Amino acid sequence: MSLRNRGHRTAVHHPLFARAYARLGPLADEHAGVRPLRRELLAGLSGRVIEIGAGGGLNFAHYPGAVSEVVAIEPEATLRQAARTEAVRSEVPVDVVPGVAEALPVKSEAFDAGVVALVLCSVRDVERALAELRRVLRPGAELRFLEHVRAEGRGLRAVQRAADRTVWPLLNGGCHTGRDTVAALRTAGFAVESHRRLRVPPRGITLPTSPMVLGTARRPETAG
Repeated sequence: MSLRNRGHRTAVHHPLFARAYARLGPLADEHAGVRPLRRELLAGLSGRVIEIGAGGGLNFAHYPGAVSEVVAIEPEATLRQAARTEAVRSEVPVDVVPGVAEALPVKSEAFDAGVVALVLCSVRDVERALAELRRVLRPGAELRFLEHVRAEGRGLRAVQRAADRTVWPLLNGGCHTGRDTVAALRTAGFAVESHRRLRVPPRGITLPTSPMVLGTARRPETAG
């Protein structure tokens, strides 16, 4: 693997959020219905996969056996350590690597598929992060995504705007609840093949992060 320095910091420091997320992430998987979404997100993948913003490694248990290797990028030290613990338990080989989405420390066109799960909401520069993903995926490779997105209803969308402009990113590791991920993927040159909107959790209180999208995009076979 070839390390690259593209002018972005290679570490993210959110120690309080990271400790909380490491504890609450498994609870969300169990009680908010996230675990089956992770399984659906990763079903059918094969070959060499890059996962961006691996967090505490909650995806690792759901990679199918046809995956030959997962290179998992995680910039936050506390979460990276948790991810390494999960990597040891994984049935597929997982290499947890420090780095940021905007400057991936890997060679171009080196992966058969990419995965982003609950991460594009918090990257500093979505456009650059997606450009990097397109760079490292082989032509024709899939990109699987499960992300918080902008609400469809005007009321919740207003709540998201207010949250994103004030305390929400500060308290939640840089998360922005109202980004239009599908539009950003298309702008970055990915062909969005399928996606569906979700509400998480499916019942109960609606949070700014409840609107989500699950889908598949693809890097085109040819430039354009």
